[in-house]
Amino acid sequence: MFIKNKRSKTWPRLVLPLALLTLGGCSRSGLFLLEPEGLISQTFYHYFMLDVGIMLLIIIPTVVLTIWAMWRYRKGGNGSYHPQWSHSYAIEAVVWGIPLLTVGVLSYLSVKAIYDVNPYNPGVIAKAQQAAGGDPVEVDVIATDWRWLFIYPQQHIASVDELVVPVGTPVRFRLTSTSVVNDFIIPQLVGMIDVMPGMRTKQALVADKAGTYVGYSADYSGAGLSWMHFQTKAVSPAQFEQWVQSAQQSPQHLSYAGFNRFARPYIAVGGDQQIFGQVQPDLFDQVVGEVMRGKVWPTPMAMTENMVNYMKKQRAEQKAGDY
Repeated sequence: MFIKNKRSKTWPRLVLPLALLTLGGCSRSGLFLLEPEGLISQTFYHYFMLDVGIMLLIIIPTVVLTIWAMWRYRKGGNGSYHPQWSHSYAIEAVVWGIPLLTVGVLSYLSVKAIYDVNPYNPGVIAKAQQAAGGDPVEVDVIATDWRWLFIYPQQHIASVDELVVPVGTPVRFRLTSTSVVNDFIIPQLVGMIDVMPGMRTKQALVADKAGTYVGYSADYSGAGLSWMHFQTKAVSPAQFEQWVQSAQQSPQHLSYAGFNRFARPYIAVGGDQQIFGQVQPDLFDQVVGEVMRGKVWPTPMAMTENMVNYMKKQRAEQKAGDY
């Protein structure tokens, strides 16, 4: 009996240290939601924290009052006994008023957030653009199997698996896909938007801080999805202009015929970044139209049967200039 009682007293003392020990593996690294670096992502974070705060205002008092009631009205407690009690207007006001007020506040915040981050016309970016003046940077995004093509129609250049944007300048995207639905997301800068074949969707962002951020596809799209990510480089406006001038010197040009070769399924394990110094005008619109009319770039059966051998084959074709 003595040993049993000793163990029963020791075990509760170990629970808290063991619970705290499990937190040793926790880190903010990779929790992009908690590290926003763009106007849209900061707006998401703002409303997220507001929602969490409102929920805690309900959850914490509820838990405290529940524990208090269990303690006060336990057997042998100090709670008074009222067998004839049947109604209380104060309790009615609390149990109905607080939920109604909470729903009202959350509804207001939800509507405001929708207008602030609406991908087709985000209010926070419209305000930032109005305050800063100047024109936004336009980027046409085409998702293929399994690469990202970023076309800068104003600068007549394009890049593969690398997005470069100027800090503090609104960037507006038009997005489409050549095959299945993908999701375009840069967690630290902007939220998720569907990229659909034969359709145009829109998104926008403003990067507040220079740096390199990870973007990727969040929808399963086949063999090469695991490597379908891209670098987003936020640079100063002067550095952006330098990058544009350097890109325009690239000897590689991209016509629709060249895009037909580029859009063939390709597993970009090494992050094969390319720059095109000249791009056919209205290439984005032509791709959308062709896909609407049924154009497809089928995945070879050999690609899914033996990925390693196929990647060696596509590497050789790339060196020969066929990709």
